[in-house]
Amino acid sequence: MELVWRYLGLALLGLIAGAFANYLIYAWAYFPRPISPWGAPHPDAPSRRRRDRLPVFGWLGLRRETPQHGVGFWVRPLLIEISLGIALPAMYWFYTQSGGLLPIEYRTPERIAIFASWAHALFIVHASLAVLLVAATMIDFDEQTIPDVITLPGTLLGLIFSALPWRSFLPALVRWDETAGVAPTTFNVPWPYDEAWSGGSGLLVGLAIWAVWIFALADRHLVLRHGPLRAIAYLIHGIRRSEASKWLLALGVVGSVVITGVWLGGGDRWCGLLSGLVGLAAGGGIVWSVRIVAGVAMGQEAMGFGDVTLMAMIGAFLGWQAAVAAFFLAPLAAIAIVLVQFLITRQSAVPFGPYLCLGAVLAVLGWDQVWNRSLSSYAELGGLVVIVLVVALVAMAAMLSIWGQIKAWLFG
Repeated sequence: MELVWRYLGLALLGLIAGAFANYLIYAWAYFPRPISPWGAPHPDAPSRRRRDRLPVFGWLGLRRETPQHGVGFWVRPLLIEISLGIALPAMYWFYTQSGGLLPIEYRTPERIAIFASWAHALFIVHASLAVLLVAATMIDFDEQTIPDVITLPGTLLGLIFSALPWRSFLPALVRWDETAGVAPTTFNVPWPYDEAWSGGSGLLVGLAIWAVWIFALADRHLVLRHGPLRAIAYLIHGIRRSEASKWLLALGVVGSVVITGVWLGGGDRWCGLLSGLVGLAAGGGIVWSVRIVAGVAMGQEAMGFGDVTLMAMIGAFLGWQAAVAAFFLAPLAAIAIVLVQFLITRQSAVPFGPYLCLGAVLAVLGWDQVWNRSLSSYAELGGLVVIVLVVALVAMAAMLSIWGQIKAWLFG
């Protein structure tokens, strides 16, 4: 197919993807507004039409519901669809034609052509993630929470992509045994692959990550006032009483069987799935740790659990390397916007999910600079990285505690 027709087809697909993102935003939020052409209309609204579901044109027609929903209610969803209609062709060019994900020294026509099949796979994976990030961002702006109905299926989709027989992880510049080349950033990069991960230890790690994630999604209430043993009993009882826990238990069993089956097959599928699971653990774990530490230091919830599941989804799609990069880029992406908002509104509570999404986008688009030229050299320190992260968490707790006292003094 001629390139121009690919771009046109992707533009149309982007409009449809934008419509799907709007469906998620307005149908699956905790408090959805009745403006979606896929949901029940406002009781006072005119009757809906089939063409209302068309991307862009449908929202132009829905302007007739302005008396019920307010002026300009249709502008944001319309812009979401147009933006994705522009973004998908631009992504395709960046991934497959410019070689923008490759190390800069590999962006020659010959190497870009060799990279083509890998680039197309990455485009499909990242375009799917982009739609989910748009939905999560808008719901978080609206409600300051991210529903599991977005991130849980998204995490499963990311794990499925990771286990497919294609290279769904970003290209990294690797140097092993005095040789240099480009390889997918699987869980072991920047270290050489150890065959032990294909054995029982690798399976145990994968199953442990899966079990912790399922437990994290359960309805947990830890009551400590009666002692640790009673606390565990209350915790188990609360999980057993929850209807959702039964579905999570079923998902945990089925997932464990699938993980074991992929492990038995070995090869690239197992390496990919383990990479997705490690990315899930790294993305969700780092935000969960910050959430706990910041909550203790500030005496209030600092980050919602939706941020944890969001970063778990990002890690499952992109791997631990991009998830860590996204987390550290998020505050840089947010600081100017948050500062302006605080100066205008004096509101210190802001949703962090949108900036985690933006951090993930920046990490991918600037992948060569972010990973090859920066973070990979720190990752080579191995176990010292964990020590540095622990020290950083302790330092963050101290700074947040001091900031809490300063804020109380300044603002009462």
